[in-house]
Amino acid sequence: MTNLLKQRLMAGETIAATWINTGSSEACDIVVNAGWDVVVIDCEHGAAPLEDGLSLIRVVQAAGGQAVLRVPDSSDTTLKRALDRGAQSIIVPMVNSVAQAKAIARSCLYPPRGARGYAAPIVRGSLYGRKADYAQKAHEDLLVMVQCEHVDAVAHLKDIAAVDGIDMAFVGPNDLSGSIGLLEQLEHPELKKLKQQIEQTAREVNLRLGTITGGGRSYAELREAGYQFIVGPSDVGLLFGAARQAHQEMLAELSPGAKAVSPSLTY
Repeated sequence: MTNLLKQRLMAGETIAATWINTGSSEACDIVVNAGWDVVVIDCEHGAAPLEDGLSLIRVVQAAGGQAVLRVPDSSDTTLKRALDRGAQSIIVPMVNSVAQAKAIARSCLYPPRGARGYAAPIVRGSLYGRKADYAQKAHEDLLVMVQCEHVDAVAHLKDIAAVDGIDMAFVGPNDLSGSIGLLEQLEHPELKKLKQQIEQTAREVNLRLGTITGGGRSYAELREAGYQFIVGPSDVGLLFGAARQAHQEMLAELSPGAKAVSPSLTY
């Protein structure tokens, strides 16, 4: 197996990651060099379209990190293209039924387990044919996370977890809250009950869970609740926060009566 992220998860490790929403290759390089060795490239809500997002995988890998691609949708064409172009770890948004989960697995797995379209000798996934046994072994390196982000998905989670080819459920609390009329109310008791139901189901069927930070729980508390894959800050949030802080410091220094300070480099 060459998918180190999948290896680490299967070994029981808890992994924290960061989002890339700007679609910037520089941002990918920066966050990996800053210590975030797992990066989620967001092609659902982020700026990068699928093709650009797939190219960012190489940037992350070149910097020494491991990349997860959140695809924009669950269509057969999108999934086939993502895997052919070299994505090994993917997050598929808004998977609410067993039928959807089965269709995703079918698109991601070669026959006889699925119906993934064949072009193995010429795709980046096989290193353009260097991996002669790619079609037979691609599933060993494939990590498929389906997003549980709607109340309908919670009701079907046990059966979704049983689908061959689905490795993890990734809980999206914001959309989950919206699906019950409580958008952005991440600490509402009704949302907490839904998340507890997800966590209980996962324990019962030995389903691995991922999620984002927020909702009043720390990385350690999420790990204690059973989440193995936790995605924290976004490059957008990090840049915006740092820029706003620098702007506030500037205003404070230039306000009437502020003490003069010597300028210093901050990058």
